[in-house]
Order: sequence, then structure tokens, then C-alpha cells
Amino acid sequence: MEVTNKTATEFVLLGFQELPSFQLGLFFIFLSIYAATLVGNSLSTGLFCLDHHFHSPMYIFLCNMSVLDMSFTSMILPKLLDIFLTGNNVISYNGCMTQLFFLVMLMVTEYFILATMAYDRYVAICLPLRYSHFMSLQVCFLVSFISWSIGVLDSILYTILISSCKFCRSNKIDHLFCDLKPLMMLSCSDTRTIEMVILGPSAVIGFVPSVMTLVSYIYIISTILKINTKDGRLKTFSTCSSHLTVILLFYGTVLGMYMRPKSSYSMDQDKVFAILYAGVIPMLNPLIYSLKNQEVKKALRRIRKQMIC
Repeated sequence: MEVTNKTATEFVLLGFQELPSFQLGLFFIFLSIYAATLVGNSLSTGLFCLDHHFHSPMYIFLCNMSVLDMSFTSMILPKLLDIFLTGNNVISYNGCMTQLFFLVMLMVTEYFILATMAYDRYVAICLPLRYSHFMSLQVCFLVSFISWSIGVLDSILYTILISSCKFCRSNKIDHLFCDLKPLMMLSCSDTRTIEMVILGPSAVIGFVPSVMTLVSYIYIISTILKINTKDGRLKTFSTCSSHLTVILLFYGTVLGMYMRPKSSYSMDQDKVFAILYAGVIPMLNPLIYSLKNQEVKKALRRIRKQMIC
């Protein structure tokens, strides 16, 4: 459907329409991913909140991560599942803007939470005697609140800017959900000013947590290398290896999607990156944090013993 005389009142998410014979198979694949994400992150959140052994700064941030992962996936996969199963790929204008708002909010918030977790690991490894002073529960709750607030404010800015555009060329979005790039490509308004306005906050928002994470890990690695024994180095590194894995996965997919030059822009590549950070990574995060966490393993064993008894 082409929209030539007035701005669009609804959009069409094309998704994977180039694979018509695989729609049912894709439905079951993404349904499994969604179910695994909800179950894994729900169990993690419940465990960290209900077990007093986990009432510490690191697990407060992990609770934030679980909530972010569940919310992020829930903003994208249900509509995608509906498209696969029923072919109903229409999303209203308000629905599209709402999806964009929450996606930006959750992504920016996660960016800051991950950076704060890097600082938490730095204090724990490099300044262990002052950990309780720098990373008290009050500080953690305050930092979490600030991270979510930055995400909300940034998403308000982006959504207002995009909603000011007119979409009179086409209402077909060749993507899995309503995102900044595909929406701006559909706009018949002059988006150069919007791009510049978005670029400024994005640069700051991306720069601050990235530098914070990089500097934290430079100090962490430097401290680990000074440990005399191999076992000591491995044991210390294991306390931050899970977080480092998540950092590399998240930063790699987000930077790969949003920081590629226009000359190499490909919607097919964006769909792959979108699947990774909207489905696969939220599903893997609970496993990454749990499999290498001895406290989590002990808690699961306690729960299993209580259930058997």
C-alpha cells in the first residue's frame, strides 16, 4: 500500500515475507525463544528477589537485566509471532510509536546498567576493602533509577522527533519491528535536522557508558595480571567473565546494527542483528550468568532439596 497524499495511519511490518513457506516453522522457533526467555529471566528475577543470599549490589543489577530482557523481548516477539501465525502484519501508527518508545528506553537503560555492572566488578576486584562504601544498596538503587530515567528521557526525545515526520511515500517497513532507521527511510520529511539532533544525545549516551566500561576493564585486567598464581588469576577473572561475555554480545550486535556506515547498510543484516539482541541474547543471558555463578548453583541445589523433601 503506497501512501501519497497524507501521512500513514498504520504500517506494514514485512518481517520475513520473503520466506512464505517457512512462516509456521519460524513461529515455533521464535515461540520457543520467547518462552525460554520468559522462563529463564522470571526464574532469575524470582531467585534474586526472594533468596536473601542474593540481596547484594551485583544481583540488584542482574534483576534489572532480567526485567530489561523480558520487556525487550515482549515488545517485539508477540507481534512477530502473530505475523508468522496469522499473516496480520499491520501495526497502527500509535502502536508503532509505542514500540519505538519502549525499544529505545530499554536499550539505553541496558547500556547504562551494563556499564554500572562493569564499575561494580572494578570495585570488587580492584578495591575490595572499599566495596561496601562505593557499592552500597542505596547507591545501587539510585544508579538503577538514574539509568531507567535516562532511558525514558532519551526515548521521549526520539519518539517526539520521529512522530513529527510525515510518512507519505510508503507504509511498508522492511523490518521485524518499528525502529529508527527504517522509519526514517520511509519519511518524506527532511530528516537531516532530526539526524543531527539524535546524533548529539546518542554520541554522549554511547560514549559515557562505553568509556566507563572500557576503563573499568583496563583496571580489572591490570589487577588480574598482577596476581601471582594462575589459579588466583583464573578465579578472579571468573567473577567478571559472565558480565564480559554479555557486554561483548550486546555491544557487538547494537554497534553492528546502528553504527554501520550508510554505504554498507543492509536491511537483511539488520534483521539478523535484531534477532540476536531482541531474542537470542535475552534468552542466553540467564544461562550465561547462572552457569558460571557458584552462588546461583548452590541456591538451585537448595531449592531442589526443599522440593524433594
